[in-house]
Amino acid sequence: MSEDKKTQGTPTPGNQPPKKEKEGTNKTVITVLIGVLFAINLLLGYLWWQDNQDYQKQESAMQSEISAQVKKLDELSVELEEKIATIERLGGDVEELKKVKAELEAEKEKFKSQANWATTNLNRLKNKVEGYEELLVQKDEEIADLKAINEALYTENTDLKTEKESLNDSIGELSEVREELQSKVEMASRLKAENITVAAVNNRGKEREGEFRNRHVDQLKVSFNLAKNDVAPIEGKDIFIRVIDNNGQVIFDVAKGSGTFMLNNKEEFYTSKKNILFDNTRQQLTFLYEKGSEYEEGEYLVEIWAEDYIIGEETFTVK
Repeated sequence: MSEDKKTQGTPTPGNQPPKKEKEGTNKTVITVLIGVLFAINLLLGYLWWQDNQDYQKQESAMQSEISAQVKKLDELSVELEEKIATIERLGGDVEELKKVKAELEAEKEKFKSQANWATTNLNRLKNKVEGYEELLVQKDEEIADLKAINEALYTENTDLKTEKESLNDSIGELSEVREELQSKVEMASRLKAENITVAAVNNRGKEREGEFRNRHVDQLKVSFNLAKNDVAPIEGKDIFIRVIDNNGQVIFDVAKGSGTFMLNNKEEFYTSKKNILFDNTRQQLTFLYEKGSEYEEGEYLVEIWAEDYIIGEETFTVK
Protein backbone atom coordinates (compact mmCIF):
# COMPACT_ATOMS: atom_id res chain seq x y z
CA MET A 1 0.00 0.00 0.00
CA SER A 2 2.82 2.31 0.69
CA GLU A 3 4.36 1.45 -2.59
CA ASP A 4 1.15 2.30 -4.42
CA LYS A 5 1.15 5.65 -2.79
CA LYS A 6 4.73 6.23 -3.82
CA THR A 7 3.86 5.19 -7.28
CA GLN A 8 0.89 7.48 -7.44
CA GLY A 9 2.92 10.47 -6.23
CA THR A 10 5.63 10.17 -8.86
CA PRO A 11 5.05 12.31 -12.08
CA THR A 12 4.78 10.42 -15.28
CA PRO A 13 7.01 11.61 -18.17
CA GLY A 14 5.07 13.65 -20.80
CA ASN A 15 2.35 14.55 -18.43
CA GLN A 16 2.24 17.80 -16.31
CA PRO A 17 5.65 19.47 -17.02
CA PRO A 18 5.30 19.74 -20.88
CA LYS A 19 1.98 21.62 -20.55
CA LYS A 20 3.43 24.30 -18.30
CA GLU A 21 6.38 24.85 -20.64
CA LYS A 22 4.01 25.46 -23.59
CA GLU A 23 1.96 27.98 -21.65
CA GLY A 24 5.10 29.92 -20.77
CA THR A 25 6.14 30.08 -24.39
CA ASN A 26 2.75 31.45 -25.46
CA LYS A 27 2.92 34.15 -22.84
CA THR A 28 6.33 35.25 -24.06
CA VAL A 29 5.13 35.53 -27.66
CA ILE A 30 2.13 37.56 -26.60
CA THR A 31 4.29 39.85 -24.53
CA VAL A 32 6.65 40.39 -27.44
CA LEU A 33 3.74 41.10 -29.80
CA ILE A 34 2.28 43.60 -27.37
CA GLY A 35 5.66 45.30 -27.06
CA VAL A 36 6.02 45.43 -30.84
CA LEU A 37 2.53 46.89 -31.23
CA PHE A 38 3.22 49.42 -28.50
CA ALA A 39 6.50 50.39 -30.17
CA ILE A 40 4.70 50.72 -33.50
CA ASN A 41 2.06 52.90 -31.87
CA LEU A 42 4.77 55.00 -30.25
CA LEU A 43 6.51 55.33 -33.59
CA LEU A 44 3.30 56.25 -35.39
CA GLY A 45 2.46 58.74 -32.63
CA TYR A 46 5.87 60.29 -32.87
CA LEU A 47 5.66 60.49 -36.65
CA TRP A 48 2.22 62.12 -36.38
CA TRP A 49 3.49 64.55 -33.75
CA GLN A 50 6.52 65.37 -35.93
CA ASP A 51 4.29 65.95 -38.95
CA ASN A 52 2.00 68.11 -36.88
CA GLN A 53 4.94 70.12 -35.57
CA ASP A 54 6.26 70.62 -39.11
CA TYR A 55 2.81 71.66 -40.28
CA GLN A 56 2.44 74.11 -37.43
CA LYS A 57 5.89 75.50 -38.15
CA GLN A 58 5.01 75.86 -41.83
CA GLU A 59 1.65 77.42 -40.95
CA SER A 60 3.31 79.80 -38.48
CA ALA A 61 5.96 80.72 -41.03
CA MET A 62 3.24 81.25 -43.63
CA GLN A 63 1.24 83.48 -41.31
CA SER A 64 4.37 85.42 -40.39
CA GLU A 65 5.12 85.90 -44.09
CA ILE A 66 1.55 87.04 -44.74
CA SER A 67 1.70 89.44 -41.78
CA ALA A 68 5.00 90.82 -43.07
CA GLN A 69 3.56 91.33 -46.55
CA VAL A 70 0.39 92.98 -45.18
CA LYS A 71 2.59 95.25 -43.03
CA LYS A 72 4.47 96.17 -46.19
CA LEU A 73 1.14 96.98 -47.82
CA ASP A 74 0.35 99.31 -44.88
CA GLU A 75 3.72 101.02 -45.25
CA LEU A 76 3.32 101.26 -49.03
CA SER A 77 -0.15 102.79 -48.55
CA VAL A 78 1.28 105.54 -46.31
CA GLU A 79 4.18 106.15 -48.69
CA LEU A 80 1.81 106.19 -51.66
CA GLU A 81 -0.36 108.81 -49.93
CA GLU A 82 2.74 110.97 -49.38
CA LYS A 83 3.73 110.58 -53.04
CA ILE A 84 0.23 111.65 -54.15
CA ALA A 85 0.39 114.76 -51.94
CA THR A 86 3.88 115.63 -53.19
CA ILE A 87 3.02 115.16 -56.88
CA GLU A 88 -0.18 117.22 -56.47
CA ARG A 89 1.82 120.01 -54.83
CA LEU A 90 4.30 119.93 -57.72
CA GLY A 91 1.51 120.09 -60.30
CA GLY A 92 1.69 116.47 -61.53
CA ASP A 93 -1.18 114.16 -62.54
CA VAL A 94 -2.26 111.85 -59.68
CA GLU A 95 -5.49 110.33 -61.00
CA GLU A 96 -3.91 106.99 -61.94
CA LEU A 97 -1.94 106.96 -58.70
CA LYS A 98 -5.15 107.41 -56.70
CA LYS A 99 -6.66 104.42 -58.51
CA VAL A 100 -3.58 102.35 -57.61
CA LYS A 101 -3.93 103.37 -53.96
CA ALA A 102 -7.59 102.32 -53.93
CA GLU A 103 -6.60 98.97 -55.42
CA LEU A 104 -3.87 98.57 -52.81
CA GLU A 105 -6.34 99.24 -49.99
CA ALA A 106 -8.74 96.66 -51.43
CA GLU A 107 -5.95 94.07 -51.68
CA LYS A 108 -4.86 94.78 -48.13
CA GLU A 109 -8.36 94.30 -46.73
CA LYS A 110 -8.79 91.08 -48.70
CA PHE A 111 -5.60 89.56 -47.31
CA LYS A 112 -6.50 90.64 -43.79
CA SER A 113 -10.04 89.23 -43.86
CA GLN A 114 -9.49 86.01 -45.85
CA ALA A 115 -6.63 84.18 -44.15
CA ASN A 116 -7.05 80.88 -46.02
CA TRP A 117 -7.30 82.67 -49.35
CA ALA A 118 -4.24 84.72 -48.43
CA THR A 119 -2.27 81.59 -47.63
CA THR A 120 -2.95 80.05 -51.01
CA ASN A 121 -2.17 83.34 -52.73
CA LEU A 122 0.97 84.29 -50.82
CA ASN A 123 3.10 84.40 -53.95
CA ARG A 124 0.57 86.66 -55.60
CA LEU A 125 0.69 88.91 -52.54
CA LYS A 126 4.47 89.08 -52.76
CA ASN A 127 4.26 89.97 -56.45
CA LYS A 128 1.74 92.70 -55.66
CA VAL A 129 3.97 94.16 -52.97
CA GLU A 130 6.95 94.10 -55.32
CA GLY A 131 4.85 95.77 -58.00
CA TYR A 132 3.78 98.55 -55.64
CA GLU A 133 7.38 99.04 -54.50
CA GLU A 134 8.52 99.34 -58.11
CA LEU A 135 5.72 101.83 -58.77
CA LEU A 136 6.85 103.95 -55.82
CA VAL A 137 10.41 103.92 -57.16
CA GLN A 138 9.08 105.17 -60.50
CA LYS A 139 7.10 107.87 -58.70
CA ASP A 140 10.26 108.91 -56.85
CA GLU A 141 11.84 109.47 -60.25
CA GLU A 142 8.76 111.40 -61.40
CA ILE A 143 8.86 113.52 -58.25
CA ALA A 144 12.56 114.22 -58.83
CA ASP A 145 11.76 115.32 -62.40
CA LEU A 146 8.87 117.50 -61.21
CA LYS A 147 11.07 119.07 -58.54
CA ALA A 148 13.74 119.81 -61.14
CA ILE A 149 11.11 121.39 -63.41
CA ASN A 150 9.67 123.41 -60.53
CA GLU A 151 13.11 124.56 -59.44
CA ALA A 152 13.88 125.59 -63.02
CA LEU A 153 10.56 127.44 -63.22
CA TYR A 154 11.20 129.05 -59.84
CA THR A 155 14.64 130.17 -60.97
CA GLU A 156 13.20 131.44 -64.23
CA ASN A 157 10.37 133.23 -62.41
CA THR A 158 12.86 134.70 -59.95
CA ASP A 159 15.01 135.92 -62.83
CA LEU A 160 11.95 137.29 -64.60
CA LYS A 161 10.79 138.95 -61.39
CA THR A 162 14.23 140.48 -60.92
CA GLU A 163 14.26 141.61 -64.54
CA LYS A 164 10.73 142.97 -64.15
CA GLU A 165 11.67 144.85 -60.99
CA SER A 166 14.76 146.18 -62.73
CA LEU A 167 12.66 147.11 -65.73
CA ASN A 168 10.07 148.74 -63.48
CA ASP A 169 12.84 150.69 -61.78
CA SER A 170 14.15 151.75 -65.18
CA ILE A 171 10.64 152.66 -66.31
CA GLY A 172 10.11 154.54 -63.07
CA GLU A 173 13.37 156.40 -63.57
CA LEU A 174 12.48 157.09 -67.19
CA SER A 175 9.05 158.30 -66.11
CA GLU A 176 10.63 160.63 -63.58
CA VAL A 177 13.07 161.87 -66.20
CA ARG A 178 10.25 162.24 -68.71
CA GLU A 179 8.09 164.09 -66.20
CA GLU A 180 11.01 166.32 -65.34
CA LEU A 181 11.71 166.94 -69.01
CA GLN A 182 8.02 167.44 -69.65
CA SER A 183 7.89 169.94 -66.82
CA LYS A 184 10.93 171.72 -68.23
CA VAL A 185 9.43 171.70 -71.71
CA GLU A 186 6.15 173.04 -70.37
CA MET A 187 7.99 175.76 -68.53
CA ALA A 188 10.12 176.53 -71.55
CA SER A 189 7.10 176.57 -73.85
CA ARG A 190 5.24 179.12 -71.78
CA LEU A 191 4.52 182.39 -73.51
CA LYS A 192 5.95 185.65 -72.27
CA ALA A 193 4.56 189.13 -72.70
CA GLU A 194 7.09 191.84 -73.67
CA ASN A 195 6.96 195.62 -73.97
CA ILE A 196 3.83 195.93 -71.86
CA THR A 197 2.21 199.35 -71.84
CA VAL A 198 -0.94 200.54 -70.07
CA ALA A 199 -2.51 203.75 -71.36
CA ALA A 200 -5.61 205.83 -70.70
CA VAL A 201 -7.48 206.77 -73.88
CA ASN A 202 -9.85 209.75 -73.72
CA ASN A 203 -12.87 210.41 -75.91
CA ARG A 204 -10.69 212.19 -78.51
CA GLY A 205 -8.32 209.20 -78.79
CA LYS A 206 -5.44 210.78 -76.93
CA GLU A 207 -3.35 208.36 -74.88
CA ARG A 208 -1.55 208.87 -71.57
CA GLU A 209 0.70 206.22 -70.03
CA GLY A 210 1.82 205.48 -66.46
CA GLU A 211 -0.09 208.10 -64.46
CA PHE A 212 -3.30 209.81 -65.46
CA ARG A 213 -6.41 211.32 -64.04
CA ASN A 214 -9.76 209.62 -63.95
CA ARG A 215 -11.29 212.10 -66.45
CA HIS A 216 -8.75 211.00 -69.02
CA VAL A 217 -9.90 207.37 -68.92
CA ASP A 218 -12.67 206.60 -71.35
CA GLN A 219 -10.93 203.38 -72.29
CA LEU A 220 -8.08 201.45 -70.78
CA LYS A 221 -5.60 200.21 -73.37
CA VAL A 222 -3.19 197.35 -72.66
CA SER A 223 -0.61 196.56 -75.36
CA PHE A 224 2.24 194.03 -75.54
CA ASN A 225 3.83 191.57 -77.88
CA LEU A 226 4.44 187.85 -77.35
CA ALA A 227 8.13 186.96 -77.10
CA LYS A 228 9.64 184.56 -79.62
CA ASN A 229 9.66 181.00 -78.31
CA ASP A 230 10.82 178.13 -80.52
CA VAL A 231 9.76 175.54 -77.95
CA ALA A 232 6.15 176.69 -77.76
CA PRO A 233 3.88 174.95 -80.29
CA ILE A 234 1.99 176.96 -82.86
CA GLU A 235 -1.56 176.67 -81.61
CA GLY A 236 -4.60 178.53 -80.39
CA LYS A 237 -4.29 180.28 -77.02
CA ASP A 238 -6.67 182.08 -74.69
CA ILE A 239 -5.13 185.35 -73.43
CA PHE A 240 -6.69 187.14 -70.44
CA ILE A 241 -6.06 190.44 -68.72
CA ARG A 242 -7.06 191.17 -65.16
CA VAL A 243 -7.16 194.75 -63.89
CA ILE A 244 -6.92 194.69 -60.08
CA ASP A 245 -7.54 197.76 -57.89
CA ASN A 246 -5.62 198.65 -54.74
CA ASN A 247 -8.17 196.67 -52.67
CA GLY A 248 -7.32 193.49 -54.56
CA GLN A 249 -10.63 193.44 -56.42
CA VAL A 250 -10.75 192.53 -60.13
CA ILE A 251 -12.45 195.15 -62.29
CA PHE A 252 -14.95 193.45 -64.56
CA ASP A 253 -18.14 194.12 -66.45
CA VAL A 254 -19.85 191.14 -68.08
CA ALA A 255 -21.61 193.49 -70.47
CA LYS A 256 -18.20 194.72 -71.68
CA GLY A 257 -16.80 191.22 -72.31
CA SER A 258 -15.63 190.23 -68.84
CA GLY A 259 -16.17 186.73 -67.45
CA THR A 260 -14.63 183.94 -65.36
CA PHE A 261 -11.97 181.29 -65.89
CA MET A 262 -10.43 178.54 -63.76
CA LEU A 263 -7.33 179.63 -61.89
CA ASN A 264 -5.66 177.25 -59.43
CA ASN A 265 -8.82 175.10 -59.41
CA LYS A 266 -10.88 178.14 -58.50
CA GLU A 267 -13.21 180.23 -60.62
CA GLU A 268 -11.88 183.78 -60.93
CA PHE A 269 -13.00 186.91 -62.82
CA TYR A 270 -11.06 188.35 -65.72
CA THR A 271 -11.41 191.84 -67.19
CA SER A 272 -10.99 191.04 -70.88
CA LYS A 273 -10.13 188.06 -73.10
CA LYS A 274 -8.82 187.30 -76.61
CA ASN A 275 -8.48 183.97 -78.41
CA ILE A 276 -5.43 184.04 -80.67
CA LEU A 277 -3.27 181.76 -82.81
CA PHE A 278 0.24 181.86 -81.46
CA ASP A 279 2.53 181.78 -84.52
CA ASN A 280 5.89 182.65 -82.90
CA THR A 281 6.21 185.94 -84.85
CA ARG A 282 6.40 188.25 -81.81
CA GLN A 283 2.85 189.23 -82.62
CA GLN A 284 1.40 192.40 -81.07
CA LEU A 285 -1.75 192.23 -78.97
CA THR A 286 -3.94 195.15 -77.79
CA PHE A 287 -6.81 195.07 -75.34
CA LEU A 288 -9.28 197.98 -75.03
CA TYR A 289 -11.56 197.97 -72.03
CA GLU A 290 -14.26 200.56 -71.53
CA LYS A 291 -15.34 200.89 -67.93
CA GLY A 292 -18.75 202.37 -67.28
CA SER A 293 -17.91 203.84 -63.87
CA GLU A 294 -14.99 206.01 -62.77
CA TYR A 295 -11.68 204.65 -61.52
CA GLU A 296 -10.91 205.41 -57.94
CA GLU A 297 -7.61 207.02 -57.14
CA GLY A 298 -4.74 204.65 -56.44
CA GLU A 299 -2.39 202.13 -58.02
CA TYR A 300 -3.73 199.36 -60.24
CA LEU A 301 -2.15 196.09 -61.32
CA VAL A 302 -2.63 194.63 -64.78
CA GLU A 303 -2.02 190.86 -65.01
CA ILE A 304 -1.69 189.09 -68.36
CA TRP A 305 -2.51 185.38 -68.40
CA ALA A 306 -2.10 182.70 -71.07
CA GLU A 307 -4.73 180.17 -70.07
CA ASP A 308 -3.64 179.09 -66.54
CA TYR A 309 -0.30 180.84 -66.06
CA ILE A 310 0.73 184.47 -65.87
CA ILE A 311 2.93 185.79 -68.71
CA GLY A 312 3.42 189.39 -67.61
CA GLU A 313 2.19 192.27 -65.49
CA GLU A 314 2.31 196.05 -65.33
CA THR A 315 0.98 198.81 -63.08
CA PHE A 316 -0.65 202.19 -63.62
CA THR A 317 -1.80 204.97 -61.29
CA VAL A 318 -4.98 207.00 -61.29
CA LYS A 319 -4.68 210.47 -59.63
